[in-house]
Amino acid sequence: MAEAMRATVGSLLKGIDRYNPENLATLERYVDMQARENTYDVEANLAVLKLYQFNPGYYQTEMTALILLKALTNLPHTDFMLCKCLIDTARLEEEPISRIVQLAFLLETCQFKDFWENLRTDPDIIAGIVGFGDCVRKYVCHVVSATYQTIPHSLLQELLGGISEFEVNQWITKYGWVPQDGNVIFIMNQDDSIKTKNITEKITFDSVAAIMASAL
Repeated sequence: MAEAMRATVGSLLKGIDRYNPENLATLERYVDMQARENTYDVEANLAVLKLYQFNPGYYQTEMTALILLKALTNLPHTDFMLCKCLIDTARLEEEPISRIVQLAFLLETCQFKDFWENLRTDPDIIAGIVGFGDCVRKYVCHVVSATYQTIPHSLLQELLGGISEFEVNQWITKYGWVPQDGNVIFIMNQDDSIKTKNITEKITFDSVAAIMASAL
């Protein structure tokens, strides 16, 4: 059924039919399916927001919130910003959209502890979105890999949302990180990931002679 829906939506997004408001119901069902089945299709979701932009009377806050939350599951890609740019500024200040924008800010600025705390105070905001937490943890691990050489186990656990030690160890194994003495996790040698490159510019006298002559 999921494959059939994906194929149907793919055909709708081709040509001028992409902006036919009569297709909104199908596209909105597809967004719901993405939430239930932990799949993602940014092109279809952008098409929904574009149709809301062209046809304000069809706008649905709940569907827009769902699209924004699904975009967050694809960090560090810029999908959230793309979606946000298609939403009227006034609507960004409405609930629950404003709360989602705040969550996005916390993630994009790597304030992970504050993000999880905000989510714990309002867990219903992600209700029905299968795999949301793990998608965010994948992003957290991406940032940790790019930032840390070693990290205390307790801090990693906190950044991942206070999950159990067993779950933390699963993420450690998934990313090939190595537990060390002192309850510290070896991430990677950041020095090894920095590649220097020498750039040599060859500028001949002939190539600048005309410039020098014009300056006289």
